[in-house]
Amino acid sequence: MMNNVNFADPQFFWLLIIIPLLIIWFIVRNKQSTPTLMMSTHKGFEKVKPTFRQRMRFLPFILRILALSLLIIVLARPQSVSTKRNVVTEGIDIILALDISKSMLAEDLKPNRLEAAKKYAVKFIEKRLDDRIGLVVFAGESFTQCPVTIDHDVIKNLFESVKTGMTEPGTAIGMGLATAVNRLKDSKAKSKVVILLTDGVNNQGSISPETAADIAKTFAVRVYTIGVGTTGKAPYPFKTAFGTQYQNVDVKIDEKVLKSIAGLTDGQYFRAKNNRGLEKIYDEIDKLEKTRVDESIFNRYSEEFFPLVLAALVLIVLEQLLKFFVFRSIP
Repeated sequence: MMNNVNFADPQFFWLLIIIPLLIIWFIVRNKQSTPTLMMSTHKGFEKVKPTFRQRMRFLPFILRILALSLLIIVLARPQSVSTKRNVVTEGIDIILALDISKSMLAEDLKPNRLEAAKKYAVKFIEKRLDDRIGLVVFAGESFTQCPVTIDHDVIKNLFESVKTGMTEPGTAIGMGLATAVNRLKDSKAKSKVVILLTDGVNNQGSISPETAADIAKTFAVRVYTIGVGTTGKAPYPFKTAFGTQYQNVDVKIDEKVLKSIAGLTDGQYFRAKNNRGLEKIYDEIDKLEKTRVDESIFNRYSEEFFPLVLAALVLIVLEQLLKFFVFRSIP
């Protein structure tokens, strides 16, 4: 609620030009009507000080000018405006399905694929203020790390605890997608979205990626798939008795399957070969999935001239009282 003041008829402010003209007229008139007395010396009057009545002889005119100014403002019709905004949002329910298999430790993205995926996913969450977001993780099997929630602080904190080794080894893309869809199938949101990020090929799980995609399509869930990894080979850390050693391993991403999932569900497939590429992908998805926000604005106007009219009347009455009882002139 915001209170503002405006004027319904501001053209009346042009009448304020009268005020300086009246002041000039009063000064000229006062000089012309002031009597003069020729004297040879004024030494006898040096110690005579003006009386209070003499000092305040211009007060009635000042009160009249103030009253006239207030009446001109009244003619402009001051109004207070009460503005009420009703904001209606139709959020989107989003599940982030994140691959946490051992291969996500490869360091072609910095510091590695998993940490880069977590970093930019959190940035994505921070932009989606009106959406409910959940998290599913998968490797050889899948589970829900966080159901869809509007409390984004909760899901961001849970992202911090995500690491490899939380499930059986392997890459069960179909199971990860099916679990994500299961979390969205009963949602009443206008749009249901899964963002599935993986760096491998489906080699585990009782549900194939194709079957999971069919299930997603059935429940009107749009799937954006992201393949993470550079082209060719990527450095992968190995723990040895001599510390961490690196070995270049082949990057194997089943792009055909990921494209098929995205195409079947009216989504898109993206390939992230570096950190900047992954960040741009999340930015692109953010643009594609815009939350609808309807805003209705209601303005209520209240006339605020009465206090000004009252003040003007008080000034006029005071001016008349001073004129007839304090500054009364005798012909």
